[in-house]
Amino acid sequence: MTVHQSVLELIGHTPMVRAQRLDTGSCELFLKLESANPGGSIKDRIGLSMIEGAEKDGRIRPGDILVEGTAGNTGLGLALVAQQKGYRLILVVPDKMSREKIFNLKAMGAEVVLTRSDVAKGHPEYYQDMAERIARETPGAYFINQFGNPDNPAAHIATTGPEILEQMDGKVDAVVVGCGSSGTLSGLSKFFAEHSPQTELVLADPVGSILAQYINEGTLSTKSASWMVEGIGEDFLPSISDFTRVKKAYAISDKESFLTARELLAKEGVLGGSSTGTLVAAALRYCHEQTASKRVVTLVCDTGNKYLSKLYNDYWMLDNGFIEREQHGDLRDLLLRPFSQRDTVVVGPNELLITAYNRMKLYDVSQLPVMDGRKLVGIVDESDVLLHVHADESRFRDPVSTAMIADLHRLDVRSPIESLLPVFERGHVAIVVDGDDFLGLITRIDLLNWLRRKVN
Repeated sequence: MTVHQSVLELIGHTPMVRAQRLDTGSCELFLKLESANPGGSIKDRIGLSMIEGAEKDGRIRPGDILVEGTAGNTGLGLALVAQQKGYRLILVVPDKMSREKIFNLKAMGAEVVLTRSDVAKGHPEYYQDMAERIARETPGAYFINQFGNPDNPAAHIATTGPEILEQMDGKVDAVVVGCGSSGTLSGLSKFFAEHSPQTELVLADPVGSILAQYINEGTLSTKSASWMVEGIGEDFLPSISDFTRVKKAYAISDKESFLTARELLAKEGVLGGSSTGTLVAAALRYCHEQTASKRVVTLVCDTGNKYLSKLYNDYWMLDNGFIEREQHGDLRDLLLRPFSQRDTVVVGPNELLITAYNRMKLYDVSQLPVMDGRKLVGIVDESDVLLHVHADESRFRDPVSTAMIADLHRLDVRSPIESLLPVFERGHVAIVVDGDDFLGLITRIDLLNWLRRKVN
């Protein structure tokens, strides 16, 4: 086996796998695992191409400052290459980016500037415009500009396209791709136009993006909506984009994208990110519309490890209305972590306060029901622990019963929603019961999430 001298040598040459358990109709669906790149996404390819292209042209030298705006994985690909080549990297990212990606970027030495995700191009806080401005105002900085950089699609002309054609023995009826900066789509379009002109290009687009309408109807909307899928979809046409060979586009909702990504993991064992769900959902729609068998390729754009706190987190999915629970028409509908389903994080009265504190941190909750078996005997929250230990940290070793609140006001499960407000006004969490049975806790954010789901 070959010993490589750098992780950069591992970029590309990603595996292809045939889907076995997804319902692909009369077609065969093949998944190119771009998640196998060292940085975990297809954007490693363009990170290497754009930096080495700038080096070759003399636009940058080691030690220079690189600046880019990224809503997806381009930042990670750039961070990987910049780290290995000795560049300082400043990345402007919208605040919808998963925290795993942000932690990853910072761990690789990138400087992260968060900005708003609810503004469009032309707004001073739009991530690309802000990145361009930072580069312009920073002496010696170079703006990479993935949306206008020809080295972006060049990476896919040189590597991704040839790999797909070789792995498929030259027999590819359709390739389903997404579009962010448009580098993948434009590069593959140019490659297949020359080497396999019969191959169809199909666009997978998030609902809210303007691109599906542009492809299917030939009109360019001046308004876009927001979407939660990361890394694909646009509210403008990138200057490097080439949509001439794309004859069909599918607009995929966030919910369908996330549920399809979870299905891909459950059925095929492939852990893909949110945009992967969009691409696979579009590929499955395309497959089911075909009357003859076709060989269809799509991309696992990045690894789902970057979305464990989002689409692979049941509570996040419930909060956002992407997973449905049985509805009861009472306060049970607001319980994010029902006790009956073993979802409620609890502590015992004889456990130590340090245990309660660690459990709150681990599960990102501010209070814990204190349970003696199935009986609720108290509530302990952050302020209870703080007041108990602030003068003597050794009291973290005291039992929870010494700090918990035992005088509890309970709400019957059939109480009206309005009964929650006085509880919250007193600074308390709502304790929901059915007779003597504890059902769970309702917090302010639970009520807000419930109200938002009603609007949607």
